[in-house]
Amino acid sequence: MPDLITGRAITEFFRHGFEHTAWRLETRRAYGVATETDAVAAFLRGEDVSDPERPWLAMVRDQTRQGKRIERVRVVDEPPTDYQRFLLADVEDSIIAGEDIRFLWRGDADKADLPARDFWLFDSRILGRFHFDGDRSLGMELTDDPTAVLTGCRVRDAAWHFAVPYDTFRTQVPSRA
Repeated sequence: MPDLITGRAITEFFRHGFEHTAWRLETRRAYGVATETDAVAAFLRGEDVSDPERPWLAMVRDQTRQGKRIERVRVVDEPPTDYQRFLLADVEDSIIAGEDIRFLWRGDADKADLPARDFWLFDSRILGRFHFDGDRSLGMELTDDPTAVLTGCRVRDAAWHFAVPYDTFRTQVPSRA
């Protein structure tokens, strides 16, 4: 198993590990994030899950105020899974905080030959690959290997080309989502 950073180390990397851009590809149908368990359950009960003061969003606001860009593409099933519906219901807080989040149907991601592997790409020079046990993240492996980074840049460019902003995507999602 490669060296992985987890929890606070990932947060610290976000605070100090990149200068200009952080870009993420999210491909999983669900994430077993312990801090989201209650919010997901509340969402499934039909409750509002908005929490604009959560720590991730505070960090996004801080980074984007410094002129950094934080972007991601979320691959979504058709129809969306319960967890993907939760993310869609909660995305506006992230956008308001400064993230540019775009969406891509899984079928379109498959046609574009995008990998089914989550990663962050920092400043087009460091790749952070996630490792999972089921839906639970084991951590992120950082590499500056030129081949891995170049592959990440190609995936980013293709995903970004085909993905659409939330305002466009939400019109494509059945009202149940």
